[in-house]
Amino acid sequence: MADHYYEKAPTAKHDRQMHETVLRGQKFRFMTDAGVFSKTGIDYGSRVLIDNVEVPANAEVLDVGCGYGPIGLTMARLVNQGHVTMVDINERAIELASENAKINEISNVTIVQSDVFEAVRDRKFDIIVTNPPIRAGKAIVHRILEEGAELLKPGGSMWVVIQKKQGAPSAEAKLETVFGNVEEVTKDKGYRILKAVKE
Repeated sequence: MADHYYEKAPTAKHDRQMHETVLRGQKFRFMTDAGVFSKTGIDYGSRVLIDNVEVPANAEVLDVGCGYGPIGLTMARLVNQGHVTMVDINERAIELASENAKINEISNVTIVQSDVFEAVRDRKFDIIVTNPPIRAGKAIVHRILEEGAELLKPGGSMWVVIQKKQGAPSAEAKLETVFGNVEEVTKDKGYRILKAVKE
């Protein structure tokens, strides 16, 4: 069976590649590898999320399922007076995200291996961002949405990118149930950016 990015220790043969890109008007260099999500470059959904998230400069941000780091590291540049915590179950993704923080000289980040929120349950955040691991199944995606609400400060927001055909309607319904509100911030080529605010 093909290696799949939602696992703790990918066994895919290494295929490291450097990608250069511009996100939110800033240049980044990202090292990627086999066994992690979107190894050939930043996927369209992540770009749409990055382009639309509103983050105060002093925010405490959590990136769930950070992969090799494009969302979280962009957020870290935007919250230059705040801090970003990045979590992923995938050991290889965590190693790459840490390497990419160094390559891009970003220091206001904490990058930890975690099965969803296990490593950060004692923390509270202003903003949670996620491009959830659709291949891990609906139960994991809904767990991220549900348990994430508990880690948000009052007035904090969760931002999710999800494709319509990959479960956006059920994710939207779940956010509505958990938060009591949900807004579709934008949609682009089938990707929807959903935002829910903790009252």
